Amino acid sequence: MKIHRVSLLLILPIYLISCTTQQRMPYYLENVTDTIGKGEIFSPELRIQKNDLLSIQVYSPALDEKADAYYNPLSSSGAATTSGYLVDVNGNIEYPRLGVFHAEGLTKQELAAQIKKRLTEPVELLKDPTIVIRFMNFRVSVLGEVGAQGVITVPVERLTILEAMGMAGGINNFGKRDKVKVIRETNGKREIGIIDLTSKDVFESPYYHLQQNDVVLVEPTGRKSRIDEQNIVAQRVSFALSVITAAAFLYNIFK
Repeated sequence: MKIHRVSLLLILPIYLISCTTQQRMPYYLENVTDTIGKGEIFSPELRIQKNDLLSIQVYSPALDEKADAYYNPLSSSGAATTSGYLVDVNGNIEYPRLGVFHAEGLTKQELAAQIKKRLTEPVELLKDPTIVIRFMNFRVSVLGEVGAQGVITVPVERLTILEAMGMAGGINNFGKRDKVKVIRETNGKREIGIIDLTSKDVFESPYYHLQQNDVVLVEPTGRKSRIDEQNIVAQRVSFALSVITAAAFLYNIFK
């Protein structure tokens, strides 16, 4: 009887913990009304950062086909190189035959304008050149309470936080949808923004459109912490019951 009483006292805390009130978790875009035909879609211009990998191609209407090819480096196979130009720790890229350009903090259009200027001034190396620049390593990291943590790499230069959540398997039942953190580096400084994915104003947040190298962090709710605590208590109680059962078994054998 004493063993049964002890077992009851150990099981009772688990029962009480499991009876705690379950709070409803907010979902995405709550209280959003129909806004068809309203509002403008704004995609911010990306700024080049250190460690970005850029694809740069130069074209010109020159009759001599080799003229612009002279400024498009070739790979060992003879095709235009696809390895890209890495923005170094000083924020620079080194372009063959044109020299060093400071790229960090510039938009693609601004860097293209600098390259074009060097191709036409003070000496016209190419007539009316066109410079096409693309990001080759647009990626963000998603961590925390999502379906699949990891690095997301996309072939485009536009990614919203809702798209990133979808690619990461969504926020699970233990993640805070109303306080998602976005860690971003801008002009050599790190900033942390918080975005509410349940709000109807989510599209107005400066963190709705992600930038390359952003880190998205979904923190656990208090419910997750309570469940973790319950699991620890359950494991301890299970261990205690095992010890009591073993002791009772040995007692019955050797009494």
